[in-house]
Amino acid sequence: METVNIKINGIDVAAAKGSTILQAAHDAGIKIPTLCYLKDINEIGACRICVVEVKGARSLVASCVYPVNEGMEVFTNTPRVLESRKKTLQLILSDHNQDCLGCVRSGNCELQTLCKELGVDNTAKYYGAKNEHEIDDSAVHMIRDNSKCILCRRCAAACANVQGIGVIGANNRGFATEIGCAFEKDLSETACVNCGQCIAVCPTGALYEKSAIDDVLAAIADPEKHVVVQAAPAVRAALGEEFGLPMGTQVQGKLAAALRRIGFDKVFDTNFSADLTIVEEANELLERIQKGGKLPMITSCSPGWIKYCEHYFPDMIDNLSTCKSPQQMFGAVTKTYYAEKMGIDPKNIVCVSVMPCTAKKFELTRDDQNAAGVPDVDISMTTRELARLIKRFGLDFTALPDEGFDSPLGSGTGAAVIFGATGGVMEAALRTAVWKLTGEKDNSPVEFKDVRGVQGIKEATYEVAGLKVKVAVASGLKNAHDLLTKVQNGEADYQFIEIMGCPGGCVNGGGQPQVPASIRNFVDIRAERAKALYSLDEANTLRFSHENPDIQTLYKDYLGEPGSHKAHETLHTSYVKRKIHEI
Repeated sequence: METVNIKINGIDVAAAKGSTILQAAHDAGIKIPTLCYLKDINEIGACRICVVEVKGARSLVASCVYPVNEGMEVFTNTPRVLESRKKTLQLILSDHNQDCLGCVRSGNCELQTLCKELGVDNTAKYYGAKNEHEIDDSAVHMIRDNSKCILCRRCAAACANVQGIGVIGANNRGFATEIGCAFEKDLSETACVNCGQCIAVCPTGALYEKSAIDDVLAAIADPEKHVVVQAAPAVRAALGEEFGLPMGTQVQGKLAAALRRIGFDKVFDTNFSADLTIVEEANELLERIQKGGKLPMITSCSPGWIKYCEHYFPDMIDNLSTCKSPQQMFGAVTKTYYAEKMGIDPKNIVCVSVMPCTAKKFELTRDDQNAAGVPDVDISMTTRELARLIKRFGLDFTALPDEGFDSPLGSGTGAAVIFGATGGVMEAALRTAVWKLTGEKDNSPVEFKDVRGVQGIKEATYEVAGLKVKVAVASGLKNAHDLLTKVQNGEADYQFIEIMGCPGGCVNGGGQPQVPASIRNFVDIRAERAKALYSLDEANTLRFSHENPDIQTLYKDYLGEPGSHKAHETLHTSYVKRKIHEI
């Protein structure tokens, strides 16, 4: 690596050539605060919190975009710098709703943290007009409260630059500027796909998911209701962060223990239905390949991706697997097979999911998701909501014993748990598909590492039993757009494609614990969380979905065989073509 020699606060530093002052300072162990900056996403130098002095420069410079050069001398904490940052924060607060006690981000707010660090309190420094904003709660998954927006534009950058959608942005000019949709439309009137990536990067409480906590508590308190809960694979890779555990700590056992103490009648695992999804999806893929079905077949586990396809690639709807997502498959099995087995009226079962995803809240409302004549899943909570519920119950999460999930819908293989990482669905499906093609259990490959990793697009070719299968994996919807455009243009030819709506997959979902920019800019949270899932896969004695004994029993006693008429009625769904302006 080529370096340049600079000084930061009088200390000699060898900085990577082409890097910014912010990066060089971080590498030297010096923290420079930021608000608007998100590496590779929002590099606009707009908030001016990261300003520093550079010897010879007449004005303060934004360290997040200012490149280093040989012999540069930088000062990060002079009185002039500190006063500038403090004044910027005071000006932000002058038009900011400071109801911190009632804010969902209190204690985990980047603005609040900076004010504390720089000695800025709520004593008004600047007086004058304040903007009035209406709360937008039109979308099924989230709420926008612009009274707490600081105009950092991180949300708009994530929507446009990461997801390639761009349904939000800056409206008006000057003091009247606010983040919103074109022509002042409600979010529900746009082609938003409910992914929640805007929430994930928001530094304040301006964006947050619609809470289902009160609905969950009401269901648990109702003696007429049998309330079951399922927890998605990625939740166990991130929930611990909400309780001070290192990023990437897997907390599967404590997750089950916490859910049981909250009062659910049964604590189940979405890993069960992830295995079920793979058995159905692998069967569907092989049928399409062998019988001339629509190819490439594209996975259907990510509701953000599904809605994106319906809006932006409606001509490729027939390429989608008809399999319901694991969340919805779980609910369908709960209210059919499990209800019959337990002798419970499906109308009296409340199925709750804990998901890393805000789009799951929308998925509940989709048509053709009611195998028992009632909604497959009734309530969906994010990982963040579960953390709030655990805290409300006063549970000492880190002190909880490790417990298992309940039977019969609590078992899962290693193939199921890696669903939470990009490439995981593909790898799990390939494990079972190869086994079905060869019939050789002992010689079937377990790991397909070509489809692992956080790269936005990955591809590989596998030859099995004389059949060549070319596959591709994309995560993040901008990457999905690029990949599918090549397919449409005839520039790429695949048999099987996995697409996840969020970059890195569910581990980086819009409902996962929020990570401040001070960490997000320098740590790959996707890779750290994914490690937890791959460790659980390696530790599992069963690593093929079709080896799950409870899945085998489900087919034997209820569904018949993969792809059967009953399996289609229960586990498969349909899609619709949406116009850009429709929800």
